[in-house]
Amino acid sequence: MPEYLAPGVFVEEVSFRSKSIEGVSTTTTGFIGPCRYGPVTEDPDIVTSMTEFERSYGDGQLMGFGADGATVGPNFVWQAARAFFEEGGKRLYIARAFRPRSGAYPSDLSAAFDTAPHADGHGRRAVGPDGNVMRIVARYPGAAGNLQLRFGLKLGPNVLGALPDPNDPAAMLPTISNLQDGDVVWISAAAAFPASAPAATPPAPRAIDQMPIYVARKQLDGSWLFKTGGIRPGNPPLPADPAAELNLAAFTLNTQPGSGDSIRPLSLSLEIRSDDGQRSLGAWSGLPMDPRHKSAGVADSIFDLFSLGGPSSAGLPVVLLNTSIDNGTDLLKSLDTLAGLDFQLTPAEWADAGARDELSALRKKLERGLVGTAFLSGGNDGLLPGRSEYEGRADPTQSYSTGFKQFEGVEDISIVAAPGSTWAYASRVDDVNSITNLLIAHAERMRYRIAIIDPPEAMKIADVRKLKAKLDSKYAALYYPWVTVFDPITRQPLNLPPSGFVAGIYARNDTERAVYKAPANEVVRGAIGFETLINTAQQEVLNPEGINCFRFFEGRGFRLWGARTISSDPEWKYVNLRRYFAYLERSIDKGTQWAVFEPNGEALWANVRATVRDFLVNEWANGALLGDKPEKAFFVRCDRSTMTQNDLDNGRLVCLVGVAPLKPAEFVIFRIGQWTADQKS
Repeated sequence: MPEYLAPGVFVEEVSFRSKSIEGVSTTTTGFIGPCRYGPVTEDPDIVTSMTEFERSYGDGQLMGFGADGATVGPNFVWQAARAFFEEGGKRLYIARAFRPRSGAYPSDLSAAFDTAPHADGHGRRAVGPDGNVMRIVARYPGAAGNLQLRFGLKLGPNVLGALPDPNDPAAMLPTISNLQDGDVVWISAAAAFPASAPAATPPAPRAIDQMPIYVARKQLDGSWLFKTGGIRPGNPPLPADPAAELNLAAFTLNTQPGSGDSIRPLSLSLEIRSDDGQRSLGAWSGLPMDPRHKSAGVADSIFDLFSLGGPSSAGLPVVLLNTSIDNGTDLLKSLDTLAGLDFQLTPAEWADAGARDELSALRKKLERGLVGTAFLSGGNDGLLPGRSEYEGRADPTQSYSTGFKQFEGVEDISIVAAPGSTWAYASRVDDVNSITNLLIAHAERMRYRIAIIDPPEAMKIADVRKLKAKLDSKYAALYYPWVTVFDPITRQPLNLPPSGFVAGIYARNDTERAVYKAPANEVVRGAIGFETLINTAQQEVLNPEGINCFRFFEGRGFRLWGARTISSDPEWKYVNLRRYFAYLERSIDKGTQWAVFEPNGEALWANVRATVRDFLVNEWANGALLGDKPEKAFFVRCDRSTMTQNDLDNGRLVCLVGVAPLKPAEFVIFRIGQWTADQKS
């Protein structure tokens, strides 16, 4: 209570209404399965379009499993995501299941780099002298991790200027502008580099590390020192001199534009493209090359940006490992690595530059921009994931989780599926059955989710009945048969598991109608057919057993024609009933968290009753509950009739809620008889 200790006017805010409950989302979906690329141990991020999916998890090209990648199959998760968004889905989470060819998935890419023959599935390349200067590793495993890295180098304008000497008005003092400590520069200084004799013929191509490059170091007194970082110019180029360094006194100043000595920053850019080179995964410019470069005291070199665990490196496609840093010197090492990236001057480029030596030709080339590409190799899709990869693990010592464990930390998922997990059923029966059980167990454990179960491909009606006979859960639904689509990858018809289509139909049904409406009698937008055409007589066998069918109807197209769970409990027969109760329970759960630790008395009970009643009145008004008045549609009790003294003594508040939900008109019956005109109604 407020304290009033001195006379005055006091204004207080009070509330005269009950708290409100907001309905939760029921359309957010989670898919688990293998992809061509993407995170395995990182927490899944939400995907809202196929563009976002492909940026994080690769495209829809076929996947190759096995020790040699010979087991080729469709990219089921990509296909399911495509179907989900086409059918009307909006929000999707992906948990990637990956099984390396040998050993366990590595959490330290630095240690795993030398794994042979790329058993961990990562694309990679070693560059620099003897491959021992810089290592580029795809951050995530997969065949799509054989990325293309396009490094660009370009010379900037001269930053060397002149100011009048206050002690000698006729003299000029050199000055530096627009330069940071640790920047890499190209220096043209006549005193330091005597002109070399013109070459009679174009020399053999030389690598770009043969340049007069230096690292700019700003001293404590504000003066500048330039330490050598590359190979000294000459014909032939001379080895780098670790002791070589320049200060501003070594430069000749000339007020004529384009003449005299110059200091020109050398900027580095990087674009990362997909394995086929068709999609850009990101582009960065102005990247500092010196591994010790800092801005505002924070390390920001290219090796810090693309590091293993830096705060700004999360989600970036590659990791750059600099293995050449000598802690005993601050000489530039990073640019030497570009020697392995095919930055070469051909004789034609040398002649085109019109230069009298290779160094001049190289400078002219850099003024226009020079590009070199590193192609990663060795990335693979590993082995076909099994029960262990789908089940996943949460290792508190490593601060990461995999498989279904990742979905346990994502609160807003309402639909879960494992597209493609039943593929190649004949050769992995136990694995497939275990994955199906894991999917159902996950939905039951999380309470507010429903699992969409796929049957194996090419399964006959008798076999799918046997499959259903082994399953029983009010948190799962089984759909049959597989859906036939036109595959944009192979440009051929392709049969796909139904879960991706069904999840999208769930989402479309909820947004266009409501979660309490049965997600059935809905058009399958992406279908051009079904693996098996089901007739009425066959569905009369399947429907009572809880097997939801896809049907083709002349003049009405391809439709989803079933909305039952696989539960043997008649109270939870229908999918929409299970999903609507999950919606009610979760909405009330989230909307009444304010009541925790409140004084457990009549005032609180009345407030809870009013809060829940207001929410259910709104549901009744929207047509979600049966009854012509609220009293017939639901009841809410929270008083001494629902709580004993023992409950109160143990801090329990018990609220009893009953609702009368609507069930679908699964069988619409018209009784028609003869009528005589002289009868009165």
